Amino acid sequence: MNFTKMHGLGNDFIVVEADALPGNAAELAVTYCDRNFGIGADGLVFILPSDSADAMMRIMNSDGSEAEQCGNAIRCVAKYLYDRKRVERAEISIQTIGAGVQQVQIVEQHGNGSAKLVKVDMGQPILEGLQVPTTIDQNPVVKHRIEADGRSFEFTAVSMGNPHCVIYVEDAVHFDLLEWGPKLEVHPYFPKKINVEFATVKSKSHIDMRVWERGAGPTLACGTGACATLVSSVLNGLTDRQATISLKGGDLFIEWSEADGHVYMTGPAEAVYQGTFAV
Repeated sequence: MNFTKMHGLGNDFIVVEADALPGNAAELAVTYCDRNFGIGADGLVFILPSDSADAMMRIMNSDGSEAEQCGNAIRCVAKYLYDRKRVERAEISIQTIGAGVQQVQIVEQHGNGSAKLVKVDMGQPILEGLQVPTTIDQNPVVKHRIEADGRSFEFTAVSMGNPHCVIYVEDAVHFDLLEWGPKLEVHPYFPKKINVEFATVKSKSHIDMRVWERGAGPTLACGTGACATLVSSVLNGLTDRQATISLKGGDLFIEWSEADGHVYMTGPAEAVYQGTFAV
């Protein structure tokens, strides 16, 4: 099977174009996302036919679980479709499992005409606690206390088609992600587990964030996590409705529009190399 290795700010994927999702997709993800014995990636992304959009995106995490949505992956898929002229226009529609059909726009090109910067309409955030989902019947879930292994935090819950728990800390850049990420991911509050963002607000327009991704662990970037962090920061009165989110792999620009309530994400997508693997 042919693949293209791609990444959005270092959040990397094995991208495959196929007529249908293979029955062993989860097994393939575990095998080939392995960074020691496989290709190495945070996830295996399938680009599939769609009856309601230009293409469908299905994402298998490195542990074999399926992600409902991924902001960095959708930018990579848009670049793949645009660069290969599967879609010969700057506006592209991509169907997702968790967030429906999303509109994507190529907003800047490299000198050779390939896509450089991609803007995604991520839709309206889900803030009702039971729908995120959490076990908390509140709307929204803001500054809710959570305890893990003897330590107490406060979190805000946001779904961007997949669930997020945003926690503010003094220094997100140096926070012990490896200790607290896995403990919070599986907390009883979260029936489908959770993506955990640790954030530090630097100004009304700038946030540092680090992420523990459900099913993948620490990643260099998370597009939906950046969106959830901006929404959370507005709900907590910490930032304006648009801000730069600085992740370990680079920056994303996020806007929560007052006009339509949608969250818009702008960031890069890059192709690294192509190859073939056995199915």
